[in-house]
Amino acid sequence: MGDTEYHASCPDRPDGDSDHLTAAFHALLEGATAPRPPAPPECPFCELPQDRYATGYPGHWILLEPRILVPAHTVPPRRRWIITSTGTAMNLWDAEPLPGAMCRIPHRIACPCLEPEDHWTWVTALRHHNGQRTQRLFDLPGEDLPDTG
Repeated sequence: MGDTEYHASCPDRPDGDSDHLTAAFHALLEGATAPRPPAPPECPFCELPQDRYATGYPGHWILLEPRILVPAHTVPPRRRWIITSTGTAMNLWDAEPLPGAMCRIPHRIACPCLEPEDHWTWVTALRHHNGQRTQRLFDLPGEDLPDTG
């Protein structure tokens, strides 16, 4: 398929390298802004654990919604991610998915703490579910409980 021998294996490339700037721009455009290892693979906004994958852009990682595979034709272009045989996440961009193809979605579109990008029924439900998960993890009993002492 694509020629990958020209991609650097590390993010340290010389200043002024236009390929590096283009890769960084595309990585940010696709949402590949996750914390790098050894940091925990948690969303920096809601702190829910996510699946973190390296992308094809050196030094960039993506947080994908864990354990969720969706039919690719239900996900808008540039939000469809697949995991390659090497364990790298790849964004399908505008490619038309094959019939029956499944993909992963970036957590940022389902994060309960971020403003929604678009309004899709199933992503709204997932964002609501994640909001409930966050509350269960971090909301301890409050002051509104009756005094038992």
